[in-house]
Amino acid sequence: MWNAARGWTIAWGIILIIQGLLPAATVYFSRSLVNALVGRQLHATILFGAVIGIVLLLTELLRSGANWIKSVQSERVQDHIYSLIHEKSVSADLAFYDQPEFYDRLHRARGEATYRPIALLENMGSLLQNGITLAAMLGILMPYGLWIPTALFLSTLPALYVVIHFTLKNHRLWEKNTANERRTWYYDWILTSGDTAAEVRLFGLGSHFRDLFQSLRQLLRGQRLRLAANQSVAELGAGAAGLLLSGGALVWMAAKVMAGALTFGDLALFYQAFDRGQGLMRSLLQNLGQIYSNSLFLGNLFDFLEMKPKVVDSPKPACLPSCVRKGITFENVSFQYPGSERFALQNFNLHLPAGKITAIVGANGAGKSTLIKLICRFYDPDQGKVCLDGIDLRNVKLDELRRAVTVLFQQPVHYNATVAANIALNRNASIAAIHEAAEAAGAVDPIARLKLGYDTLLGKWFENGEELSVGEWQRIALARAFLRKSPILLLDEPTSAMDSWAEADWVERLRENTRGQTVLVITHRLSTAMWADRIHVMVGGEIVETGKHEDLISGEGLYSQSWNRGRTLTCADTR
Repeated sequence: MWNAARGWTIAWGIILIIQGLLPAATVYFSRSLVNALVGRQLHATILFGAVIGIVLLLTELLRSGANWIKSVQSERVQDHIYSLIHEKSVSADLAFYDQPEFYDRLHRARGEATYRPIALLENMGSLLQNGITLAAMLGILMPYGLWIPTALFLSTLPALYVVIHFTLKNHRLWEKNTANERRTWYYDWILTSGDTAAEVRLFGLGSHFRDLFQSLRQLLRGQRLRLAANQSVAELGAGAAGLLLSGGALVWMAAKVMAGALTFGDLALFYQAFDRGQGLMRSLLQNLGQIYSNSLFLGNLFDFLEMKPKVVDSPKPACLPSCVRKGITFENVSFQYPGSERFALQNFNLHLPAGKITAIVGANGAGKSTLIKLICRFYDPDQGKVCLDGIDLRNVKLDELRRAVTVLFQQPVHYNATVAANIALNRNASIAAIHEAAEAAGAVDPIARLKLGYDTLLGKWFENGEELSVGEWQRIALARAFLRKSPILLLDEPTSAMDSWAEADWVERLRENTRGQTVLVITHRLSTAMWADRIHVMVGGEIVETGKHEDLISGEGLYSQSWNRGRTLTCADTR
């Protein structure tokens, strides 16, 4: 609150203090008003009636002002917490996304961030205001006997126990069911997402996932309703105990009035003060319970925000050369993905020469894409090191390293933005530079077919958006890579969605537009790899063959066998 809305918080606190005192003023002046009425004192009745009217008017004015300030505060606090979650999410290690625990923490933090801070804000305000009012009411009741404030406090102890006990039980149930709640979200996504719509309809999966969703929701609903029923019974018992004590106090006060020891004004004051005091005590306990509950839930937010990445900058970072002179080297690298018992790479050695196109080919699961993740420092090796021009990448500042690297992922992100924004992203690129990158990537023709050209909104999330084919999206992503002009270009299965004609055009453009860049192409297509300056065949996390295309096909290794098998299948298809 203080960081997000400092001035508004100060104003809010001042108003709450005044609001807390006004009810006590109303009760205090009501005694004089009742006594004036009983004594038929016209001028005094008008005076105290006017004072109470002014207090009530001021109460309404302050309530409106407080509501406005609270709205501003809540919006600012909510945006601030979203900013914290987003900042942590984008700085978290990629390894976190391999762990279900991280998804549980993210789900709990993100799910509660929309309303828990606002609820906590309201609870704290109510606690401060009600606390001030209660203190004033106790001051009014004190002259009638010290036992009365004590009785008022004791009447709320059963309610206090109920609040704390069931707050804890609710929180434990919520934490226990985080995985199930995420699973219901997953089933809901399958049933409503455009990504899954075709398969759900084709295979008739709708009723299957609806049943899974409803059965899980029924389980969760049953647990919550049973807890709510137990809480209602406990609250009824606590309320009955409070009423008995309240009734006893009122009988005592009425007896004093009948005996002439107190006036009717005293009775009116006592009744209002005791009744409001009891209501305020209940409200305070409720506020405390809600603050406790919201603090428990926000504890999950702070747990998430306190997660520390392991891939961090070196305390003494080395300077990265402006251009790559020697290349990238893997030296005895061993690496396991978090939670995996299998090594993706073990004692792995490889050199990617500067200014050349290197291709890595191999079957799925061979460890090819892991190389890209280590070069980008999404992960660090468990053993060994990855060097750029002899500098261990762990000694290079992350921002500096990632500015020097551009990656075209196998499944590039489809941003629901204009064509120009998809190519430029957060770069302040000129229209001419965007057109040049699109031309280099062979994306000009697909863009020209769109209704508004470079101003066309892509994707179907928003109105008037147009969808591209997978291959066209890859060309947009390649244009994005060309625009960045980084010295290192990493391409992960860049032609997987292209036909043979498009592939040949793409390879020609790649060689033309990456002169001087250090390029790594990960592919299972030998027709893409054949144009590289050097080809490595990777199997089970190891390099088993190396050479140029002509050398490899003349041998008897895996590359040659795969090449000849592919030609045989092509000839058979032609016949």
